[in-house]
Amino acid sequence: MTPTEEARRFLCSIHSAVLSTHSARLPGYPFGSIAPFVLDHDGNPLILISTIAEHTRNIAADAHVSLIAFDPAASDMQSGARLTLLGDAAPTAKDDLLRVRYLRYFPQAAQYFDMHDFLFHRIAVKQARYIGGFGKIHWVPGEELRPPRNQLADQESAILDHMNADHADSLRACCRHVHGVEVLDVEMVGIDCDGFDVRADSSMLRITFDAPVLDAQSARIALVAMSQAAQA
Repeated sequence: MTPTEEARRFLCSIHSAVLSTHSARLPGYPFGSIAPFVLDHDGNPLILISTIAEHTRNIAADAHVSLIAFDPAASDMQSGARLTLLGDAAPTAKDDLLRVRYLRYFPQAAQYFDMHDFLFHRIAVKQARYIGGFGKIHWVPGEELRPPRNQLADQESAILDHMNADHADSLRACCRHVHGVEVLDVEMVGIDCDGFDVRADSSMLRITFDAPVLDAQSARIALVAMSQAAQA
């Protein structure tokens, strides 16, 4: 696996980060805070921000931002993987598919969508710096961090509905096979070219594909193979 592929897979597995913007209140100083995020199917981070938030004011004055993604559960933050994204942030048009995807990962955010002053901001990544561990440090151009072109944005909901309605046992088997955990409640909440995310009881588990999937048909083949391996 190349450093670029490793960085992309790491980014897909993380959903919380620190967003830093240029402070409009105190010019010259960075302003950082915790920011949950999901990726769209082009690999761009999406962050839900109030129109009256400091970040929104800062982005309106200067769109250059930094987002550092890391695993908060890592036992050693210094030796664990992390990824710093540098890019341009901009508010997005209202999009029901993005809203549905975001709420699958963060259902508690539903109340924010009932308030008219919350908007998605999309970060177009220009450069990324990936640290995969001691001595594994790489700069990655933003274009190279993007996933291959795929059809999953329009097909994701149907795939999830099918897996959750008909194949919960397979999802439990995958959790056991990949992560070594037994779970009762299981729900696939997202799928992308590199893998899928499962809410397993109270945890979010990431399960990766051996090779990228680009559409529902290749996803079906990969999911069947994983299910068979998990239940063998």
